[in-house]
Amino acid sequence: MTGIHPNNQPPELANYNVYASDPALRRAVRRAGAQWREAELIRQGAEYGAQATLRLAEDADQYPPELHTHSPSGERIDFVKFHPAWHEIMKIARHNGLTNLPYTDKRPSAWVAYGASVYMHIQIEAGTSCPTTMTKASIAVLQRNPALFDSIWPKLADTVHDPRDMALAGKRSMTVGMGMTEKQGGSDLRTNETRAAPAGSGPWGEEFLINGHKWFFSAPMCDAHLVLARTPERGLSCFYVPRWRPDGGKNPIHIQRLKDKVGNRSNASSEVEFHDAWGVLVGEQGRGIPTLVEMATHTRLDIALASAGLMRRAFAQALHHARNRYAFGKALADQPLMREVLGDMALESEAAMLLAMDLAARFGSTDALDMAWQRLLTPVAKFWNTRRSVALAAEAMEVFGGNGYVETGPMGRLYREAPVNSIWEGSGNVMCLDVLRAVARSPEDVQRVLGHLLDVAADEPVLRLQIEQLRARLLQPAPDVERDARRLTQKLALCAQAGLMLQHAGPAAAAAFIGSRFDPDWGTVFGVGAGATDSAALLRDAWDAAAMGAH
Repeated sequence: MTGIHPNNQPPELANYNVYASDPALRRAVRRAGAQWREAELIRQGAEYGAQATLRLAEDADQYPPELHTHSPSGERIDFVKFHPAWHEIMKIARHNGLTNLPYTDKRPSAWVAYGASVYMHIQIEAGTSCPTTMTKASIAVLQRNPALFDSIWPKLADTVHDPRDMALAGKRSMTVGMGMTEKQGGSDLRTNETRAAPAGSGPWGEEFLINGHKWFFSAPMCDAHLVLARTPERGLSCFYVPRWRPDGGKNPIHIQRLKDKVGNRSNASSEVEFHDAWGVLVGEQGRGIPTLVEMATHTRLDIALASAGLMRRAFAQALHHARNRYAFGKALADQPLMREVLGDMALESEAAMLLAMDLAARFGSTDALDMAWQRLLTPVAKFWNTRRSVALAAEAMEVFGGNGYVETGPMGRLYREAPVNSIWEGSGNVMCLDVLRAVARSPEDVQRVLGHLLDVAADEPVLRLQIEQLRARLLQPAPDVERDARRLTQKLALCAQAGLMLQHAGPAAAAAFIGSRFDPDWGTVFGVGAGATDSAALLRDAWDAAAMGAH
């Protein structure tokens, strides 16, 4: 990761092992009992860090999808054409288990193995994570219709990407998306107007014809979507709506346009209209929102992992640049103030990874503490990691100077990718309100989680004080608690991260994290009181230089 370039321009960070060079990630995988997956993760790490894969990711972003609404003969086809690089990255994602691993491998530790793959994949290409995470998240929901699920499970479980646009019966594998929000309501799903009229029953249960629209319909080329629509008698319900009907005809889901997004350009996000689109009920009528919220819980885990991955990639790029760029007689990374900034970024990146990977480990457990942690910390991790990834990406871009602000470098795409994760699957305010709802529904979860953190912090008076204050505030009814939701969620995130750093990071890193994050002067500016007496040691611990190029 170091070497003097003749023109003092750092070489591209390429042909390295994304997994082997990340000591904290490796420890998280082993700690959760997922050693059985390590050889495969090392292979994936080499694949993701290979220059050829990096070029594919660049092409997928540079050549965005194109919408073709009609065939040359005037037939409605609603076809989205992707660059071949997109499908190559989708092949990698599918083969690496991003669409199904926690369900095809029943070991609880498969959730951590899956989390490691998501964390690495997002570092290289973010757009393909949209259809893959939705496909994985749909599996738990689709099981609510056993006849349907039994029919399509082999295609969900397959590990080969099948890009063909055709009836599902002729395909090897499938992807599944989600259609929830409408233009008049957004996050307020109760205002949805899309209607579902009964159309009899078939081998998969109650059938309906759906009419209406979706304002955001990501990955419209998925083979099916789980759609929220209103039935005449019971209200909002969840429906499986395939791109092609079981009879082989194209379902009348009309793509109106593709969104021109700030980032996430490789992925197609669209507006659609349903014109008597065929669908089958999944779950109970009238329980559509709770059914799809279960799917969203799984996608929120993936977003927390993804944001942590973006942070790791931004930090790795900044560290690589600073070690290979010389100014005022020595490498940037050896300049005292730059070392403070990079050391602070290393702390932030590791804490984000621990929060997300620890959460993934608890998804595979039925332990009471793990389940309480999952209910309470899923929206917390989604809220906090997405916010911090934006700040860290901006700081990393600044490390590059002017080179960071040009599209030929690596930082522009990372910077554009970061904000979308805080918006998709629930904005920051929605996440903070979900935390308050979780507290109101299960105060015992708060006692269990914070009691555990107090045990972890037995010898850390600063952290114990923060946890005690948080517990008193969360469990004391107050008329203005909703106004304070962001402050409470932030403090819960920091207390959880501090506890995880105490348990799993090095002593210096844990002390630096606690010493800085609960300092009144700590804020959004990286490098202000990182709390470390030796920032260079944090950087050595954050990157395994011996793993450069390790396959």
